[in-house]
This record gives sequence, C-alpha cells and structure tokens, in this order.
Amino acid sequence: MSRIGKLPIKIPSGVTVDIKDSVVTVKGPKGELKTSYQSGITVKIEDDKVIITRVNDEKHYRSFHGLTRALIANMITGVTEGFEKKLEIKGIGYRIAVSGKKVTLNLGFSHPIEHQLPEGIEMEISKENKSLFSVKGIDKQAVGEVAAQLRAYRKPEPYKGKGIRYIDEYVAMKQGKTAAKA
Repeated sequence: MSRIGKLPIKIPSGVTVDIKDSVVTVKGPKGELKTSYQSGITVKIEDDKVIITRVNDEKHYRSFHGLTRALIANMITGVTEGFEKKLEIKGIGYRIAVSGKKVTLNLGFSHPIEHQLPEGIEMEISKENKSLFSVKGIDKQAVGEVAAQLRAYRKPEPYKGKGIRYIDEYVAMKQGKTAAKA
C-alpha cells in the first residue's frame, strides 16, 4: 500500500468536496479548484475525510494512488490557506514592477521584459526591500510555474550572484580568475 496514498485527507470546515465522473471539485473561502483522476483509482468521502483507494497493486496504479492523494490535499490547502513562493532579485539596476496583471522586469538587458500573469496568480513586492517579491495563488502548480518562469529570465550566476533566486536557494559561488593567479 502506498504510504502517501493510504492517508485520509481531513476536510476542514468551510470547504466542500464534490466527486462526479472522475472529477474532484474543491470549493473553499479562497476559490474553487478542479482535477480529474485516473480510472482504477477510487475517491470517496467518509466522515469529513477523503479516502483514495486503487483497484490492484500494479505499478501504474500504485504511482497514481499517491499522486491523486497529493493533488487533492494540495487543492484543499490552496482553497483554505493559499500558496506562496518568495523570490529575490539581486544585481545593480535590476528592478521589478507590477501593474495589474503585468510584471515588468529590468534585468540588465537592452530592453525591459514584460510578463503577463495568468488568471488566479497575484504578485506582491515587499515595501521594505524592493528586491524581495512573492508569487501567490490557490493553485500550487500555477504558483510554482510562474515563479520558475520569472526565475528563468535571469538565473543567478555563480561569480557575483546576480539574478533572480528563491529566498531559500543556495547559489554556489566561484572564485573567478584571481584565484588561479595566487
């Protein structure tokens, strides 16, 4: 039995979970999310808990058992608390600005980069430190995707550390040419 898949998911108050035709719909105070699941996986609600089971122990079903449980748990967390990825921009002259659903990045290129935010994703720039910003939303996958897209415009380089990085990311710094002369 899958260690993750066999764990029941508790449904908090204020959240409704509906299951129809292999589609799970979760509604909560922050919004609504939907996902479908594979045939051979059974999702049912018992005593304010979501229970996920599979038909047999074939590798295909074992892998989707834990995945389905994790996706539904992330949906429940998303509609109650939401998700957030914090990033930092480092470099002289590197700036970020948000106006509505458009993000403008100045990253040392000859032109500013404009990135359109998808529906359901918000960005917030720190008031104390303009180089810190966060991507927020109820869909964990969409939040992570937008954060990865923004980071991909200028990944942190290993000599000066300039670029966009996650707050908890470690960037291994290199010495450069002066270390070879010594």
